[in-house]
This record gives sequence, C-alpha cells and structure tokens, in this order.
Amino acid sequence: MSIGVVKAHNIPNTPRVVNADPIPHGLDGPRFMSSPVQLDDPPESPSQRVDKSRQRVRRMFSSIARRYDLLNHLLSLNIDRSWRRFTTRAVPPVAGEAILDCCTGTADLALEYDRAGQGRSPIVGADFCREMLVLGRDKIHAAQADERVVLVEGDAERLPVPSDAFAVVCVAFGLRNVQDTVRGVDELIRAARPGGTVAILEFSRPRGKILGRLYLAFFRHILPRIGQAVAPNADSAYHYLPRSVLQFPDGQEMLDLLASRGLTGLEQHPLTGGIATLYVGRKPAALATAPVS
Repeated sequence: MSIGVVKAHNIPNTPRVVNADPIPHGLDGPRFMSSPVQLDDPPESPSQRVDKSRQRVRRMFSSIARRYDLLNHLLSLNIDRSWRRFTTRAVPPVAGEAILDCCTGTADLALEYDRAGQGRSPIVGADFCREMLVLGRDKIHAAQADERVVLVEGDAERLPVPSDAFAVVCVAFGLRNVQDTVRGVDELIRAARPGGTVAILEFSRPRGKILGRLYLAFFRHILPRIGQAVAPNADSAYHYLPRSVLQFPDGQEMLDLLASRGLTGLEQHPLTGGIATLYVGRKPAALATAPVS
C-alpha cells in the first residue's frame, strides 16, 4: 500500500518516497561519533533485558497500529496531548525552517508542530513502521496538511534525510525503542543544522515516594493488562512498554548522555510529576558534518 507522500517546501534533498534507501553511515554519517558512553546497568539482570531488535519492535508496532492512538490517549488520560503541545512551545518552530520528527509513528508530534507553526514550517516525519505511517498519512490528509508534512520510511539509526538540514529535530516516545540509543542520538544530531535544536520527549520515572510507587504499580501491573485487552498482540507490547521505560536512561543520566554526544545548553523539563520529561539541547557549529571528499 502506498503511503502517498507529497511534496514539502524548502527541505533540501529530502526523499519523497517512503521506502527511500537509508543514508550509508560510512558516507554521510556523523564525523563526531566517538566511543559510546557507558551507561550504568539497570537493576534487571542481562537475561531480563528487553528485546529491542528491529524485527521485534517493527512487528510489535505493526500489530498494535490501529489501536495505538486510542491506547496512548486512554492510558495517559489524554495528558500526552499536552506534553506534545508543551514541546512545541519549549522548542518552537521557526517560520520557513524545516523540522524533522523522528519515530513519528502516526504523526501526532509532526501535526502538533504544523499547528504551532501555522503551516509555515515544512515538516518531515520518519518511521520504520509502514502500518503506522499509513495511519499518519490519513491524519495528515484530514488536517489538510499534505503540502506541508512529508512522511518517509526509514530506520532511526540510519535516517534517510540530509545532514545539517533541520532547525528542529524532535522525537516523542520513540528513542527508547531504538536498538542502539547512542547511535539514535547521533542521528538526531546529524540531521540538525548547526545551531539547531534537538528535542527528546520520553517517559521517565517519577521520583516522589507516593507518586513513584503508584506509577510503578500501574505501569507494571495494570497498564499491560489494559493494553493487551484493547490491542491483543503476540509480542506483549504493553508488557514491553514499562520494561523499556524502566531500562532507559532518564533525568541526569540522559543529560550526561546528550552532553557526551556534543549537545550544549542542555535542559530537562519534567512533566506531570516526572511521568514524562522533555530534554532539549543545541547542536554547536563544531558538530557540522564534514563534506564527503
């Protein structure tokens, strides 16, 4: 089934087809990559590490695509919408400058940026799950944003977009699903223009004694049952969700990771008691990708 990608203005060299070949990392990859930062091991033993293989994650999201938006809004009591709006206010679009929404899913954040920018900023949404992109295409069409929002199919570890091209590079609730977190962060940075902003909205762990305990109890025991009942799937997607969050760096650990990859001016904005956090950093001119000789 074709995604029906349409043109967007002022996005240089951006693929117009959803099955575009990814950029070979050795040719147009970031020259600033160094040894990956070593993150502290989570409390789980290695045998309990969540499976984030590309095949498993793609299959899992394909199986729940039709109920994905419903469950997001239901399980967050619609608060996820306000988190995305906050992101567009904290990292506002610049009229005429391109925005990249990585792991766009069904294009919620891409469309939120389109509304925030009043249609004046071209937007690319990238994801490797075609079933999610099909739903995103329909939402873009319903919002009459076909001429402003482009969807491309591509892996977050090898984004099919040019380097140093986007004023804002963002990702909402997707980075923790990338198999290699460090490489995913490097790709976000590669796509941002020098002076551009990288924004990462992700679930995090509330630190308060009462809220933290309630959150963990809901996350570990109640959410998976609701998710499996509403969107039955063979990959136990809503058991995967809490495990992926609890094993993902958050708070200062995430800031340290972003700093180690070269971002500056780092900020974190805990939302709704720390259930989600927005991380923001700026790409300095020194991280501009070197031209291929």
